[in-house]
Amino acid sequence: MKKKRLVNLASKGFILLSALSLLSVSVMAFANPQAVMDLVNVQLNNTDAFSSIRGVYGGVGMTLFISLMYLMLRDTQKGLLFLCLLWGLYAVSRTITIFSEGALGDFGNQWLVTESVFFLFAFVLAIANRKPAATL
Repeated sequence: MKKKRLVNLASKGFILLSALSLLSVSVMAFANPQAVMDLVNVQLNNTDAFSSIRGVYGGVGMTLFISLMYLMLRDTQKGLLFLCLLWGLYAVSRTITIFSEGALGDFGNQWLVTESVFFLFAFVLAIANRKPAATL
């Protein structure tokens, strides 16, 4: 029983950590889209560019935050599976870049490792958190 409670708390904590990390970028994007792009040394030079960063990093990030908070409270297992997809596909995207455009810089490499580790955490927690299959 203690193991199940510990796995549940770790799962909710990991979902919360992920949600808050996405929220921080979302708030930054709403307040100052250029600050987000400064992380990768890209200059925004027109209002459409600012709008796009606010939309993708701000609006989509806020949607992800709200969805993760809902899943954390209502269906932790689905929240973990969602994070497997999110962090896994982030890592896959960076890996595609390596093969398509070449080596990543320090920022990209750090986030490839972070996203891969987050994927593994979500995967392990999802396995540990799953409900046993019903017997017939």
